[in-house]
Amino acid sequence: MSNRTSAITLALIAAAVSGVSNFVNKPAVAAAHDAVAFTTVKNAVVALALVGLVLACGRFREIRGLDRRGRLALIVVGLVGGALPFALFFTGLAHTSAVTAALIHKTLFVWVAILALPFLKERLTAWQWAGAAAVFAANLVVGGFQGFRFDSAELMILAATLLWAVENIVAKRVLVSVSALTLAAARMAIGSAVLIPFLAWRGGFAHVATWGTNEWGWVVLTAALLLAYVASWYGALKLAPATLVAALLIPATLVTNSLTAVFVTHQLTVSQLVSALLFIAGTALLVGASRRVAAPAVSAA
Repeated sequence: MSNRTSAITLALIAAAVSGVSNFVNKPAVAAAHDAVAFTTVKNAVVALALVGLVLACGRFREIRGLDRRGRLALIVVGLVGGALPFALFFTGLAHTSAVTAALIHKTLFVWVAILALPFLKERLTAWQWAGAAAVFAANLVVGGFQGFRFDSAELMILAATLLWAVENIVAKRVLVSVSALTLAAARMAIGSAVLIPFLAWRGGFAHVATWGTNEWGWVVLTAALLLAYVASWYGALKLAPATLVAALLIPATLVTNSLTAVFVTHQLTVSQLVSALLFIAGTALLVGASRRVAAPAVSAA
């Protein structure tokens, strides 16, 4: 399997996992009654799993081999990717719908495209823009979206999305020198190292101590999804341009919206069929157009 095929496969797996996560995280946060506590504990579970895998695979030497600038980049990825945006996103998610949160998050492609041009020298063809537009339009015609309110919850989710866009750019550079597994572990471990003291400062562990089987069940489920997402996403990002990977994450909203329609609104409409066709057409354009675009060389500097 070629690098391009592997990258597209991993990106689409990440999109599917992201779509399920956006749907599942909403009731999970509600069950935990504290978005920051839930996010911190879930991320810490994922961090422990990833660090264990890094040690088991002997990958820790990759971090030792980085120079000062490379290690600083790892810290940046942990802060802007694994810490603050999670607190912002899940706090916002607790006060808005999963469909709205997913739609805002999928504007990630736009911000990555804007940043990738000057910093990674990536550019999209007209066909790729057309594919991205078709996929994004598909988000707007499926059931469940009630329009934006432009409130604090939506603004927090947008802020998180912007931080994750910055993470994409920095991570793309770091992945020249380290494996996707190592970077994922560093991201989640550094992020958790920031979130845990913050949670302790606000007295959140007293709330965690009251959790029962239901709350911990949600933690385990969402942690497994996050582990699968970050591993497949970084794996795709290592092999393909950041703009292509971000664009292929947009179809995640189809999964979220479909699950919402089946389990929440209990409606399957013509608009959902139109949306699915747009998703398929847009994704096909993105994948097809990527054959003609060679990823620019990215240095670790």
